Parts: sequence; structure tokens; C-alpha cells
Amino acid sequence: MIGQAPEGAQDNALTVLNTLAVKGRAPKTGYSRDQFGAAWADVDHNGCDTRNDILNRDLTDKTYKANTHDCVVASGVLQDPYTGTRIDFVRGQDTSTAVQIDHVVALSDAWQKGAQQLTEDERRNLANDPYNLLAVDGPSNQRKSDGDAATWLPANTGFRCEYVARQIGVKQKYRLWVTQAEHDAMANVLATCPAQTIPADGGVITPVQAEQQQAQTVEPQPTQEVPAPQPTQEPAPQPAQQDTNVYYKNCAAVRAAGKAPLYQGQPGYSSKLDRDGDGIACE
Repeated sequence: MIGQAPEGAQDNALTVLNTLAVKGRAPKTGYSRDQFGAAWADVDHNGCDTRNDILNRDLTDKTYKANTHDCVVASGVLQDPYTGTRIDFVRGQDTSTAVQIDHVVALSDAWQKGAQQLTEDERRNLANDPYNLLAVDGPSNQRKSDGDAATWLPANTGFRCEYVARQIGVKQKYRLWVTQAEHDAMANVLATCPAQTIPADGGVITPVQAEQQQAQTVEPQPTQEVPAPQPTQEPAPQPAQQDTNVYYKNCAAVRAAGKAPLYQGQPGYSSKLDRDGDGIACE
């Protein structure tokens, strides 16, 4: 039976980290997105898919697509936790990808660290659990891919403590392990915030606050007059060259390859797979 992250009294993140098993990665053999159920299922049976549930939770100043009972978010404002910037979301073929829904613990990472032993229902819950989902800057989500804390952290250094604490909470909840490199990277982040607690998980969709803290500078910088301090961002790594010759006959083929959902601009995306024309195929 799946555990649960703390509801009320919150546990210290470093303490919980040290209870997680430390192992090597299991083979990725057998992984596909379908192992975690259909993308963005309506697991809470509220009549709205998980993607729109998270957009509705994390965005402000929202408008909705007509005749969807305030389900399909048409526009809104995201205070992005990964970059510390404001993103104006507008649903559409050329604009939807500006805001994407990130699995804080990536599904491929989970598969290699214990999710192979979960039941089908447990994996479906992991993929749709609001505790493991954040609306974030699309390009940052693409750069992260299936990385763990040892290979990727948000550019917004003020959010890193909460980010790794949430990963730890998810791994505790779903009995997933960490690699030694991942454990050490998380511990290094938490050393800067030893009082950081695991985010509470009440089993319902609750607002996530993006921290906008200015990171401490390592070296003195010339004093400049600026209107307001901005979150520190690290240079983003250059994206790997993509294969533009990928072709999928239908969404079943996309899911079998473990690539659903496909965003416009990604290899294999085509408008015929994107029925509602919002730039996201095979949702």
C-alpha cells in the first residue's frame, strides 16, 4: 500500500532523505509512458483532466474555454517556480507550450528507481498525483527531461530547497529510492536550508507558492541600481540536437514509444495528432 507524505506536522526534509533507500538505477528496459496509464487521466473524477486541474491550481487571473464548466483553462498568469519569472499563458497551437506540467519526480526516473514494482493503479496515481505535479516554464521542463537532482535543478536558486524537498516527499510516498549521486545532490541543497520540511500532502489539490528569494552571491558584484531584485538564474544548458525525422502514425504509436504527450516543436509532433490544436498532441 502506498504511503502518504505528511498532512499536518511536516517532517524535516533531510531527515526523510536519510530514510530513503540508496541504490543504483535499475534498467530502463520496459519503460513507456503507457506503464503509468493514459496521460492526464481524471483520477479524482471531478470531470476535468489532471493537466487542467494543475493549470487551474497554479495559475491566477484565469479564463476558461467556453462550455467546459470552468475546466479547460484558456489563459492565465503563472509565477513560475523554476525561473522565478511571470509567464502569461494563452491556450493555442503556438502558445500552450510556454507553460507545461512537470512531473517533479520524472516518470522515467521513477521507473528506474522502484516504480517497476508498483501496481498499475499505483503508477497511474503517481503520474496524476498533484503532489508530484507543477505548472512550470516549458523550456525549463524540456531541459530537465527525466533528470534527477544530480543532473538538473531549477535555475531559480530560491526554489531549490522546496523542489528537492518535494522530490523527497514523492519518493517517500511511493517507496522509490535515490542513487548515491542524487542523495548527495539533495543533501547539498538542503545544507543551505536545514530547517526545510517536506511539503504537506493533504490528498487534494492545494496551491503551490513559488519562492522568489534572491540567492547569496559567491563573489562580490559591482553595485547596480535596479528597480527590484530578480531571482538568480544560472545559464541554461544548450538543448541537444533533435532528430527531425521522427514520425508517428498515431497516438498509440507515440504512447508505445513513451513520448506522450508531444509538444509542438518536438520530434514527431504533427498537427494531425493534435486534435484540439493547442500545441500538445496525444494528451
